[in-house]
Amino acid sequence: MRTILSIAIVFICCSFQSDPGNEKFRQDVAVMHGKTNGLPEGAIDHIEISKLGPMATALGNSYLWNGDQWVKSNTEEKGKTFSVVKNLPQGSGKILSRTTYMGKVYVGCENGLFVQKPKDAWQQVLPADENYSWALKNVAALTVDSNGNLWFGSKEGIGKNVDGKWHLYTGKEGVPYTRFTCASPGSHGEVWFGTENGAVRAKNDYFYYRTSRRWLPNNYVRDIAVDHDGTAWIATNKGISQIIAQEMTYAEKAAYFTKQVEDRHNRMGFICQSQLLEQFDIATSQLAISDNDGQYTAMYGAAQAFRYALTGDKQAKELADRSFKALKWLVDITPEPGFPARVIIPVDWHEPVNEEYSREYNKKRQENDPFWKDIYPRFPLSADGKYRWKCDTSSDELAGHYFYYGIYYDLVAETPEEKAAVKQVVADMTDHLIRHGFKLVDYDGKPTRWGSFDSDYFNSIWGWDQRGLNSMMMLSFLNVASHVTGNPKYEKVAKKLRDEEHYHINAMHPKEYFPPENVVPWDNNLGLMSFYGLLNYEKDPELLIMYRISLEFAWLNVSKQKNAFWDGLYGAMANSFNEKVRNGYFHTDDLFKENPLFAKSALKEYGKSSLDPKYMKETLQRIPLDLIGYEMDNTHRLDILFDPTPGQKKDMGWRVDTYALPIDERGHVRLDRDAFDLHDSEGNGFSEQEGTFYLLPYYFAAYHHLLGD
Repeated sequence: MRTILSIAIVFICCSFQSDPGNEKFRQDVAVMHGKTNGLPEGAIDHIEISKLGPMATALGNSYLWNGDQWVKSNTEEKGKTFSVVKNLPQGSGKILSRTTYMGKVYVGCENGLFVQKPKDAWQQVLPADENYSWALKNVAALTVDSNGNLWFGSKEGIGKNVDGKWHLYTGKEGVPYTRFTCASPGSHGEVWFGTENGAVRAKNDYFYYRTSRRWLPNNYVRDIAVDHDGTAWIATNKGISQIIAQEMTYAEKAAYFTKQVEDRHNRMGFICQSQLLEQFDIATSQLAISDNDGQYTAMYGAAQAFRYALTGDKQAKELADRSFKALKWLVDITPEPGFPARVIIPVDWHEPVNEEYSREYNKKRQENDPFWKDIYPRFPLSADGKYRWKCDTSSDELAGHYFYYGIYYDLVAETPEEKAAVKQVVADMTDHLIRHGFKLVDYDGKPTRWGSFDSDYFNSIWGWDQRGLNSMMMLSFLNVASHVTGNPKYEKVAKKLRDEEHYHINAMHPKEYFPPENVVPWDNNLGLMSFYGLLNYEKDPELLIMYRISLEFAWLNVSKQKNAFWDGLYGAMANSFNEKVRNGYFHTDDLFKENPLFAKSALKEYGKSSLDPKYMKETLQRIPLDLIGYEMDNTHRLDILFDPTPGQKKDMGWRVDTYALPIDERGHVRLDRDAFDLHDSEGNGFSEQEGTFYLLPYYFAAYHHLLGD
């Protein structure tokens, strides 16, 4: 982990081109200290900032941090001890904490908080504000912040005394956990609290929770010390965490993640997550494959396309071109014209992919999943015999391809040859769908499991729940094809689907919202990506109004997920629609003749955006630099509410402010996951996610002026 920190600090200090997102923020970076750094195994009992630097105590010995290693010191062992206190009220219990505030000694005990009065008398402190009145228990944390305010942490919650007035905080106010062990002030008014399950940083009446291996080597915090730079040194039962608040800009963070992707997540031009052969160790990174190599490569390509449009950076152009060529290769490698593969790997790939998907495996899989497709080999050979490609491609892949092709054509493709290549692949894919009755048909001549966009499927028991989403996606694909190729036949096909099969009406219900098992998060991802092509390239004002209404329904379903990409997609499309309204694009007297009042009403209601960009900015700032997947269990938190929706699986919920937990406190960072999942693991320390999940929402938002200029 020290290597990660050094890369972050050195790289982000380089010079960068000017960028609309130059706002500075503080990025938390955690560095783990343990046996390899010179500490003994096991618990660290005490930590403090001495004149020589951080000093830790463990197993009766002191260790001094020299900037590179912990070195055993001859300094006398220190620890959390309290001098004898006389005359405490009977029943006060064991002393757990102590501090001096405004010249008076305060002690926290098992059964109360007490302040020393004249002649060694003690008075119990009973904090109260307009919401609470407490007789405290287990006051294990006491400190005074750099602004001179008294803080405590107790079983009931956290309290702050400002000029004699108490401010009390519980789970309802955002305190995540209250089994406190210690407290330490920072240099900028913040206070760090240690607990039996993580650390809490209190700043400006907001509480940041730091738990799991992403932030701590062990969740039991024994002591905390904060140095003059604001770095927190957190002693736990299994080593020390050093949490640094590193100042950086959006552009610097983007440069860091571009390097991360290029270093560890580029497989022959395809962008993918990596596996770690040793838990938590990125030095053991190994490139992986997934079912969605095409979509994730498209998302990375789109990030670089928007970067290129913003900055003109030659590297961005090169990476966007490479992504396009990789996606086109997925289409060109298959024997069925216009059919995109999921994945391409060399024939000597280290995993026995076809053996994993044997006929026997398929049959067994169908026992629990009747829709699983029995196709073999699942990784056929390419015509030249050098590669294998994965079949049974899904709508997720198509959404990624079409999303990127429109963006690449508009923002990156410059020469006639580049434009022609985009036109060819878009025409090939769209003609494949039309030729096969709006189905994605595999090399066996049968539709893929998730590749049906035809009305017969929508009107079946198998596909009724996909009617809205897949109708909207098919219309989006045709809009992209019409725009990119300039061929009027694609608009004629779209009109036929609208007139005869009512695809545009289906699209007004863009996805399923109930029951919970049908509300899968990746549908939000591919749905909103498809909306981008649908709305951007639609010219008919009536259809634009209908699709804008549909967009709002989709957005309301995800608006509290704190997904910066979904926020950005909605914000960009809503703003574009609003601009058309302001510029008089819609002549309401000519629209919806059956009810001329409808257009006026719709424009009034949907001619504005309901996006609050502060949540998008929060997520961009708080996406951790460390994208290793860690298990995160937030079900114990006091600041969460469980989702009461009938049929909802357990462990789903949100923070008391009704929004999802911040992204650096969740178990995943990917853009196609459910942010309301309170207990999740993205590989449990054996995988690293790709930085696309910062790059795309950042460059997208910057291009569409959603971050401010």
